[in-house]
Amino acid sequence: MGMRGLLSLLLPAICIAACASPAGTDCDICIYGGTSAGVIAARSAAQQGKNVILIEPSSHIGGLTTGGLGQTDMGKRQKLCGLAKDFYDDVGKYYGTVSKLVFEPHAASEIFASYLDSPKIRICKDTGLRKAVVRGRKIKSIRIAPLDDKGCFAGREKTIRAKVFIDCSYEGDLMASAGVGYTTGRESSETYGEPWNGFHFAWYHQFPDGVDPYVVPGEPSSGLLWGISDAAESPEGSADSLVQAYNLRVCLTDSTDNRIPFTKPDGYDAGRYELLARLMAAQPEDARYFIWSPMPGRKTDINNYGGFSTDMIGCNSGYIEGSYSRRKEILDAHGEYIKGLFWFILTDPRVPQALSREVSRWGYPKDEYTENGHWTPQLYVREGRRMLGDYVVTQADCEGRIRVEDGIAEAAYMMDSHNCQRIVVERNGVKMVKNEGDVEIKIPGPYPVSYRAIVPKREECTNLLVPVCVSASHIAFGSIRMEPVFMTLGEVAARAACIAADEACSVQDIDYRRVRCLF
Repeated sequence: MGMRGLLSLLLPAICIAACASPAGTDCDICIYGGTSAGVIAARSAAQQGKNVILIEPSSHIGGLTTGGLGQTDMGKRQKLCGLAKDFYDDVGKYYGTVSKLVFEPHAASEIFASYLDSPKIRICKDTGLRKAVVRGRKIKSIRIAPLDDKGCFAGREKTIRAKVFIDCSYEGDLMASAGVGYTTGRESSETYGEPWNGFHFAWYHQFPDGVDPYVVPGEPSSGLLWGISDAAESPEGSADSLVQAYNLRVCLTDSTDNRIPFTKPDGYDAGRYELLARLMAAQPEDARYFIWSPMPGRKTDINNYGGFSTDMIGCNSGYIEGSYSRRKEILDAHGEYIKGLFWFILTDPRVPQALSREVSRWGYPKDEYTENGHWTPQLYVREGRRMLGDYVVTQADCEGRIRVEDGIAEAAYMMDSHNCQRIVVERNGVKMVKNEGDVEIKIPGPYPVSYRAIVPKREECTNLLVPVCVSASHIAFGSIRMEPVFMTLGEVAARAACIAADEACSVQDIDYRRVRCLF
């Protein structure tokens, strides 16, 4: 049987084995979140002889790494180490070459499936967190239950007991349920002395001046076009509750043998894309509305580009603190929006012919996401909760003005925030639409991430590690939030969890030098 056959059989079987016990299930380490960090953490802990349970609310394992983000974002001069390096080396082997950062979704899925093929690892997919049971400063157990295809709890609750827990989710649900302090949104530029944090306009991924925001141009009483918020313009650098836009990293192919043509999605509303038509009219010489990143197998990883693209700006409100069912609704809405975007480009006569012809070459790949209509099931949650630990990574870390002594991993990507909202502004007496929140600021080079950024404050919880929703400001998280970094932090968290389990110590008491993963 090939690796793809192993993938289809292995994970469901492991899931059933993990969740079969009617009573509580004991393990050494419980990991919540089947992201790339969760997979690497599980593999690392299993290699160290620990019994692991990995819990994932969806049926998808691997997060963005298997969810369409095949063009890996890496910072300049950043070096891979540990199991993250092993993964990209294994990608290279899959394609018969050296270490490779660009890959098809199914390739990453098959490699991750092989990593989880261990008697030490049990997986619960389609399983949500009900509650973390905390006594003193320790998580004693968590209560979980199955989720149906709409994200609603639909089965008997079970209890998972573990010595140490790791929250590898993009959202930080376990951390929040355990009572660990966290924040969401943007700090002001004054909070940590960060000029690039808070409310901010940028010239890139932006609308040119003069694009009218109203249904009937020039008539505010006609209402705003779809996708524009009625929020007022704020002072530069001010704080708010907004996070950067989400999208899906869509895998498409131009192979005629493997391509499923675009079709009109259910509920398609051309009015959602009226603003795009006005943008195209305002910049007739600019035909670039996507980032096309070539992947093997005649495929591409589609990402957001410009003022109106795959980012569903302003439409992730309620996701972070929402129920699983509410998150499923937001995921589906993003998918419908992007599918509708492709259809609009193909069919609306106002779209430049060059762009329509280019998009018409592509379609959904028959050999990807066969269980999900050949469409990625993973929302790109660029930012969820962010823990408030004893150390908060800030712009000063990214720029090398502060260099922590307890570094455990390396980050190196630029400070990168996608737009957070789309609003109406007035310039020289003219009302127009502008995107707000985009930041793309280069940094000098790699910098260390503090061990204190992945552990809660001692007074809050002593047996939890948080390698994804790390203690960082909004602007610093935009640099950290890359899949190779999450993998490395997941491995570090697993190393620390194993020590805490063996020595019955608090995660805060572990010497960072015993767990760090630096090249």
